[in-house]
Formats: sequence, C-alpha cells, structure tokens
Amino acid sequence: MKRVKIKTLLACNAPLEEVTIKGWVRTKRETKEFSFIEVNDGSCLSSIQVIVDAGTPGAHYLPQISTGAAVSVTGALVASPGQGQAVEIRSHDLTLVGSSHETYPLQKKRHGDEFLRTIAHLRPRTNKYGAIMRIRSKASHLIHHFFEDRGFFLIHTPVITGSDCEGAGEMFRLTTVKGTTPASEDFFGQETNLTVSGQLSAEMMALALGDVYTFGPTFRAENSHTSRHAAEFWMLEPEMAFCDLVGNMDITEALVKYVVRGVLEACPEEISLFANFVDKTLMKTLITLRDDTYIRLPYREAIDILQKAKKSFDYPVSFGTDLQSEHERYLAEVHFKKPVFLYNYPKGIKPFYMRMNDDNETVAAMDLLVPRIGELVGGSQREEREEKLSQRMEEMGLSQEEYWWYLDSRRFGSVPHSGFGLGFERLLMLLTGITNIRDVIAFPRTPGSIDF
Repeated sequence: MKRVKIKTLLACNAPLEEVTIKGWVRTKRETKEFSFIEVNDGSCLSSIQVIVDAGTPGAHYLPQISTGAAVSVTGALVASPGQGQAVEIRSHDLTLVGSSHETYPLQKKRHGDEFLRTIAHLRPRTNKYGAIMRIRSKASHLIHHFFEDRGFFLIHTPVITGSDCEGAGEMFRLTTVKGTTPASEDFFGQETNLTVSGQLSAEMMALALGDVYTFGPTFRAENSHTSRHAAEFWMLEPEMAFCDLVGNMDITEALVKYVVRGVLEACPEEISLFANFVDKTLMKTLITLRDDTYIRLPYREAIDILQKAKKSFDYPVSFGTDLQSEHERYLAEVHFKKPVFLYNYPKGIKPFYMRMNDDNETVAAMDLLVPRIGELVGGSQREEREEKLSQRMEEMGLSQEEYWWYLDSRRFGSVPHSGFGLGFERLLMLLTGITNIRDVIAFPRTPGSIDF
C-alpha cells in the first residue's frame, strides 16, 4: 500500500479504513494487551501514535522495536480518545524495517546543542533540528518563488574562480598538486580558489538578461570561531539592470517581508516551537519584520546616533569606522526597534565595485541591519562608469589586466545596475531565534571541524 505522510494524516478530519505510514520510533510503551508506539516520519513536527494490539500481525516485532528503529505500519486512522492528539492509528500490520542499537544516542527528550553538533548525522531526528531543516527548505522555496514571480532568471555562477570579489584575500586555494609549485604549473595555469561571492559573474548576466539571481554555496577561509561565521555558507545574490540604490533597498525589503510572511503561514508549528523554547521574543520580531516599514538612514547620521548613545561600546565609532555587530544591533534593537537600512558608506571601507557618489567621499552602498543578527544584507549600486571604476581599482591596487572582462562590461552598453548579498544562514537565525550559525546548516564547516 502506498505510504502516506504523517503531516497529511494529521490534517484529516474523517476516519480512514486503511493507511500506511513509515517512519522512526520516538517512544514505545507496552502493556499486556497492547503497545503504544510514537512514530515520526520527518514530514512535520508532530508524531502520530500507533496502537498495536497483542496478537495482531507484526506484534512479534515489538520486543525488537526501540527508540530510533524504522517501522512500517498499516492500519485504520481513528479518532483518538487521548489528550493532545486528534487521531491515532490502530495497527493491522506492523513491520520492523530497520532495528536500532541500544547505543542510539537520542534516547532522551532533550539534548544540548554542543552534544548534538558531535552527531550532526543524527540530530535532524530531534524536534529542533527537524524543524529548522523544514523551515530552511520552505525559506529556500519562497526565495525562488519571489524572484520567479518578478521575472528574474536563476543563474549558476562558478564555484571555482580566479577572482577575489571582496578583496579580503580570505579564500580557499584549490590545487591538484602536493607541496609547493608555481601556480602556472597547476591545473588551471594560475592560482584558483573557492568563490566568496557570485556577484561579479551575476553582474555580467544582468547586463544581458536584465534581472537575475544566484543562490548557492560560498566559502571564506576566515579563522573565525564566532557564532555568526562559517567556512561554507549559502548566499543569495540578485543583480538588477537599470536599478539604482533606492530600487535595491525596495527589492530587499520586499523579499525579507515575503519570506517571513511565507514561513509564518507555512510553518506555524515549527515557529511555535522556537518561540516557546528558543526565543520568547521571536513572534514579536517576526511580526515587526513582516509588517513595519524599514528605516532608511544615511551612514553619517547613524554615526551621530551612535556617538550620542548613552551606551558604552567596546569599539568607538567615528566617520570612516566599519561598524561592528554591537553598533548594528544597537541601531536595530535599541534605537529604532525595527530593521534599518544604512546607506552611503565611506568609500574607504567598501569594495572597488560600488558606485562613487557625487561627494567623492561616499559610495552608494547599503546594509540591512536586523535585531539579534546585525547585518543581514549587504549591497550597492554598482559603478557602471568605466573611468570611475578604473580609478577605484587603481586606488585599491587591483590589477586591471586580471579584471579585463569586468571592465569590458563597462565599455559595451553599460547601464546603472544594483545588487545585494543575503546570508541565508543568517536569515534562518533571524527566522528561528537560533543564535549559532552551526545550528541552522545540516553539516557546518568551521575551523577544525569537517567530520561529516
């Protein structure tokens, strides 16, 4: 008989004579006459209770069934007389699909995050990590729907690159040879790395297709052990032709609201779990993100607010300061209590590709700051003028020969265009109240950790 997902059964109002479920045992309780088995199949947070009468087909498997075992159950879906559940299954046939050894580490109801990170291959079976993976899936689909509905094209940018988009140099080098060898003798004939961003490639596609986005893994060889950084993470990067900085902020705000609204509607059970057990302020934060108009504040005014704040920061601020997380969170959490766009940053703290403003001191950059996270989105209007772009590259010591193709795009039909990068894991932290990036990605890659 065809398997039915537990999520589908729990939404049924009427009894069903025969259904088949397949999943993993959470708990088992036995009496002389019958046994209660709680089964979860990953389709939703809730499990379903199965009643197995002694003597029914498959009851002989009961002594071998323990927490973590995989089972198949065919039976009748009936109204449940017990509290906390509307329906249950009366088993007609029970099959043990895969037994579980007594050393199965998820015997308790709750485990600490540190412990669960050591068994990343099993932690999706817990309520918390099953929930975050379902939210992750839904948020990803919502992002694709958002851009599809607006006529964007999904593109796939290279993971292997010879360019450093951000200019920070914290990249993983790729090589096919052992020991030290000149880059010219390596596979590609030059030094190559894992990408830190698909932006530069996406710009080329936007200047042909109009509106595009790329959504994939990016890599940073930054030896950081903070709760906000990982060596491998997913980045959403739209690029839009004929779009200025204001339009860039408009699409960013619309996207975040769309995803928050969609997750609240599609994953109420999962969000409730995090609101009750992870962050008591989560619902208030999400409703603000969904409903409020986001503040738009020039960087210079933000510095003035921070300097006048009745708070002692670990890092002092002045014009030209690259804001720290404590500054970003103060603006979003304390001063405005809502998301904040900062824009028009000093050129000295931003990359070469951002458009120079008329004051020749700032660039048309923007960051979206949100409560608890700080920076969620970073973007800009790109410098579309060849002369200005060449000048910036020269000032920053970048090789124009290496970026010849990027400069070409400014010679042949260049147009104003903009884009941004949204860290997907940071968005998930925002949606769930989870405070460590290692807990919103299935198999985190951090310094000294690549076990799975």
